[in-house]
Amino acid sequence: MPLLTLPCKRLTLAVLDPEQATLESDFYQRNQRHLARWSPIRPADYHSPEHIRSRLAVQASAFELGLAVHFAVLTADASQMIGACNYTVITRGAFQACYLGYHIDEAHEGQGLMHEALEAGIRYMFEAQQLHRIMANHVPANERSARLLERLGFEREGYAKAYLNIAGRWQDHVLTSLINPAQNAQYR
Repeated sequence: MPLLTLPCKRLTLAVLDPEQATLESDFYQRNQRHLARWSPIRPADYHSPEHIRSRLAVQASAFELGLAVHFAVLTADASQMIGACNYTVITRGAFQACYLGYHIDEAHEGQGLMHEALEAGIRYMFEAQQLHRIMANHVPANERSARLLERLGFEREGYAKAYLNIAGRWQDHVLTSLINPAQNAQYR
């Protein structure tokens, strides 16, 4: 049973329990080639149910400690994982911020599902987690991500050279962020 679920119009966000590792493993094995150009190079068994079970246990602990929220994007009936949106490196104190990473099943691209998932996830992070800032960075060539983030209200804040090792090489990234609108009024 998921540790947290957020029902949406056409899908469900869930923080998975380690016993749901097969659900996540199926997603990544189905999309390994599709996601390769946007992902670090991983060992061959990285997406096996055993390795995912271990990672889900660590993610469950991080969720309980308020350090990260790893959402699986599931079909409305929660029978299949079709994506992920992860809010990581949650920093409290004066910063109240996190990083956002996301990806979607190749068969579900272009349907607005990631937009729907991210709207729900962002609302949860701003309202329930009381964060002030969510940062999301993307490879300049990833125009779909650039458009998605712009539609969600993220603003470009910079450009980082050789920021992350993606697909086997250091790649530049566009840096964006979204400020909690409820707290943004206090800022001005």
